[in-house]
Amino acid sequence: MPRPAVFAFCVLLALPAAAEAPTEDFGAWPPLRDPFPSTGGGGIMIAGYRPVLAGAVCSTDFEAVEPNGTRHPNTVVFEAVPAQGGILCTNGRWRSLTGDASGTTSFRVFIRDGVVRGQPL
Repeated sequence: MPRPAVFAFCVLLALPAAAEAPTEDFGAWPPLRDPFPSTGGGGIMIAGYRPVLAGAVCSTDFEAVEPNGTRHPNTVVFEAVPAQGGILCTNGRWRSLTGDASGTTSFRVFIRDGVVRGQPL
């Protein structure tokens, strides 16, 4: 079992490295395209994704479009977090509008000065 003093010293050594990590520049993300590839892959495209800020959330209805053209209506709600002079839409939870599927998404959106930017894939 490690001694507390040795553990504390190791933690202190790790702190400067964490403090030096570069901050992600959300304003450098590309403007959100329509459609764009799903983070889930499989050739699915996401269409009609237009996040709107309302209080503490960002949300939008959208369609997941399969390569064969089949469309699946969905909605997503994100936490709206102030960041870099804009709003970062993060920790998204989506659900099918037909009620047969739901989940989370790692995709994030940044809104500043009326421009909606999508996390690079």
